[in-house]
Amino acid sequence: MIYQEKLIEEPFGKYQVMKFLEKKLDRAGLANVDIQRTPLVTRITLEVTNPARIIGKKGRLINELTDTIKSEFKIENPQISVIEVREPFLEPRMVGKRAAKYIEMGKKVRAVLHYLLREVIRAGALGAEIVAAGKIGAKGARAKSLRVVAGYIPKAGEPARLIRVAHISANTRSGVIGILVRIVPPGTVFPDKLTTQVVLPKVIEAATDVEKPAEANPAAPAAESQPQRDQRGGPSRFNRRPPFHGRR
Repeated sequence: MIYQEKLIEEPFGKYQVMKFLEKKLDRAGLANVDIQRTPLVTRITLEVTNPARIIGKKGRLINELTDTIKSEFKIENPQISVIEVREPFLEPRMVGKRAAKYIEMGKKVRAVLHYLLREVIRAGALGAEIVAAGKIGAKGARAKSLRVVAGYIPKAGEPARLIRVAHISANTRSGVIGILVRIVPPGTVFPDKLTTQVVLPKVIEAATDVEKPAEANPAAPAAESQPQRDQRGGPSRFNRRPPFHGRR
C-alpha cells in the first residue's frame, strides 16, 4: 500500500510544481519544465525566452523561487537551472500560447494556424501539426476542429516519443478552444524514415502575417457614408423615401 501511494504522489507532486512554475513564470516566456529526482537533489530545468526575469539581480529571484518550492511542495534540496530558448517557434508551448493569444484577440483561426505552421517550418522543424478544436465559429455554432500539418509526424510507436507536444486552451466569447501543437525538432533521426526537405502548400506559404495590423482603406468608409447621387445631382432613386399616405 505504501508503494501504491508513493507511485501516485510523485507524479502528482511533479504536476503541481509544473503548474506553479507555469503560472509564476508566464511573463518570462516559459517553454518547458523538466524535473528529475535523484537520491541527493531534485534538479529542475527551466527553458525560458527571458532568463533575466527568473535569475534577477545577483540571483535573488531564483533563490526566492527555490525557497518557495522547498517550503510549499516539501521538496528536499531543489536545484533550479535556467536554459535560454533561442528559437521560440520550435517550442510547442510557445507556439500554442501565440495561437491562443491571437484567437482571443479575434483573429481568424484558420489564418492563425496557417501563419504559425509556416513560421515553425521556416524555423527548421522537420514536421509540425497544429489542431484547434472547439467553438470556432460564432456564438451558438457547433464545435468543430481545424488541422494543419506539414512534414512527417509519427503518431504511435517509439518514434512518437521524439516529438514535442503541448496542449493550450484559448478562452473566447463563444467558448473554450483547445490547441494541440506537435513539432519535430531539427536534427531528429527516425529509424524508419529518411529526413527530407519540407514543402509547404501554396496556401500556407502565402499566409498573411497575423502580427501585423490589417491595412485600413480610408476611402471605403467615406464612399459608403455618402448617399448615391443621380446624374441631375439629386438623390438616387434607390435612396429616395417612398411616399407617405398615412398619419404621422
